[in-house]
Amino acid sequence: MSLNKALFEWTGPMGLPEFTEIDPADFAPAFKEAFKFDRAAVNAIADNPDAPTYKNTIDTLEAPEAPDAQMLEKVSAIFWNLMGAHSNDTLRELESDIAPKMSRHMSETAANKKLFKRIDTLWQQKDVLELSHEQIRVLEKHWKNFVRAGAALDEQGQKKLSETNAELAQLGSSFSQNILADEANWSLILEDGNDLSGLPDFLKSAMQAAAKERNHEGKFAVTLSRSIIDPFLTFSARRDLREKAFQAWTSRGENQGEHDNREIVAKTVKLRQEKAELLGYDSFAHFKLENQMAKQPGAVIELLEKVWERAVDKASDEQAELEALIAETGTNHPVEPWDWRHYSEKLRAQKFDFDETELKPYLTLDNIIAASFDVANRLFDITVEEHKGVKAYHPDVRTFEVKNADGSHRAVFLADYFARSSKRSGAWMSGFKGQHKLNEGETPIIINVMNFAKAPEGEQTLLSLDDARTLFHEFGHALHGILSDVTYPSVSGTSVARDFVELPSQLYEHWLTLPDVLSKHARHVETGEPIPQVLLDKVLSASKFNAGFNAVEFTSSALVDMEFHKAHEKPVEDVIAFEKAALQRLGMPSAITMRHRTPHFAHVFSGDGYSAGYYSYMWSEVLDADAFSAFEEAGDTFDKDMAKRLHDHIYSAGGSVDAEETYKAFRGKMPTADAMIEKRGLS
Repeated sequence: MSLNKALFEWTGPMGLPEFTEIDPADFAPAFKEAFKFDRAAVNAIADNPDAPTYKNTIDTLEAPEAPDAQMLEKVSAIFWNLMGAHSNDTLRELESDIAPKMSRHMSETAANKKLFKRIDTLWQQKDVLELSHEQIRVLEKHWKNFVRAGAALDEQGQKKLSETNAELAQLGSSFSQNILADEANWSLILEDGNDLSGLPDFLKSAMQAAAKERNHEGKFAVTLSRSIIDPFLTFSARRDLREKAFQAWTSRGENQGEHDNREIVAKTVKLRQEKAELLGYDSFAHFKLENQMAKQPGAVIELLEKVWERAVDKASDEQAELEALIAETGTNHPVEPWDWRHYSEKLRAQKFDFDETELKPYLTLDNIIAASFDVANRLFDITVEEHKGVKAYHPDVRTFEVKNADGSHRAVFLADYFARSSKRSGAWMSGFKGQHKLNEGETPIIINVMNFAKAPEGEQTLLSLDDARTLFHEFGHALHGILSDVTYPSVSGTSVARDFVELPSQLYEHWLTLPDVLSKHARHVETGEPIPQVLLDKVLSASKFNAGFNAVEFTSSALVDMEFHKAHEKPVEDVIAFEKAALQRLGMPSAITMRHRTPHFAHVFSGDGYSAGYYSYMWSEVLDADAFSAFEEAGDTFDKDMAKRLHDHIYSAGGSVDAEETYKAFRGKMPTADAMIEKRGLS
């Protein structure tokens, strides 16, 4: 078998793969071989005739010394990053084959009774093994993962679980590909003139670049990239075009034909419930929440409903204001979902005497990147330096080296900022390597992926305030990986409870809108002048504007996610009817839609990462609002002592400490939801 060693022998700059030497056709044979070597490595641990010790079982599972045993980890890292950020037909076809094979491979490992017996033996002996706190956490994680993966089931149960997991992996892969296809295949091509009525220059430039990419030179394309669709819905004076674009945006995955996701969702929900019952849980929500901070669905529902009631009341007041504004224009139509952003922007301009077009020239991409790095330097004494000329998996990807205060190497950071048809929508952090100290140890290679609208050649990319928050949010995730300082890979970086993982990212957003950060980095794209204090004051005073709309969008999505994953008397067959009924019970305002409607709810149905877990953004928001208050109480938002506590207990600890325990070590107590509700402007 011919293998491309570039997939698993990373000899590029700073230990990166040589991406230019990798071809999509290389992955199939590489995965085949990697599965074989990984299976051999696992079997070698399971079949070891020596009595189980932490070193010969857990340490060897965590970081096998044989290079061949690391093939699967390395090949997978490259492949799955490409699938999200730069896929093609060959890779998508391969994903449909690899996803269920990967699932079956993991199921076979979980079904290895000899391996589980060794781990179980260590678990039963944990109190006499003189293990460190981190070692106990790692052992517990392995033991629970095996049990939750069916290790305690009989052979028939394990076979059923393996088949279910493989089918779920296939469904998740298809769900993702269908969304990508709908997003790539749809565009609204506009001519100059009345079609562009109301659109600011920055948006017309982005739309022109998008049209050029789609071979419509000289025209303008509305695409389903959030950095285009959102400002188009905000500024377009053409209500008919707003409606057309909005319907396309909210119907992704719901169109008749091969890319329809409705049946996939129904099958996914059914299989997840069967999986939960097979493992002894009342519902998939109970299964997913067992290892989270929330623990039980009831705790999640209690938080969401507390916010929901306030959000609906606030949104009702906001809608009344929009209706009054519409009446003033003489058009006298109801507020529809494709109207809300448009008229709320007009209302914001009226209330606070500024609009997005006034702010955007001060938020260039490079300046906001610099701001995110500057904040990290001031908080954590790290520096970030760009290495130009390093070839990554796409020409737009930028490569940075992160250094400690003494100048030593800490991490590699890759940043992929621009939307393209080969990239799925949204923004995320992932990694090619995580930090750990076993054997020779590893320094991390972390990546941020976003979907900003790229400016035409020769122009600087301008961000909205929401875009800038997204950049800070994802860099907060990146710092969670970069600053990780643990011994074991399985508790490194973002390997924490799902409802804790958003704390470092959401907390980091707070520093973006600090006056001294914006006054330093928000500089006019043409003049270089800092943002005027009067404009900065307006931006900060408007920070809670549209709070009801934002909370309803999010909370409805989180509640519907939970509704899908609780136990049902009969299978969910018509997922749109199910979604509609759930929203009717909630009293969903007709002028607002879910932030992520079911057929394109990638967080929940592209895999099970955020399934019964979308609430975690709000759960983490309770934590981040309280955590930032600690800096405010210290009297300095860059207080050195508080920053060290933040580093030691939140950003560097990974999953080596229980989430609640490590938060209390940082803050001294667990928070209530009050600070979050106040921060959102819902009090």
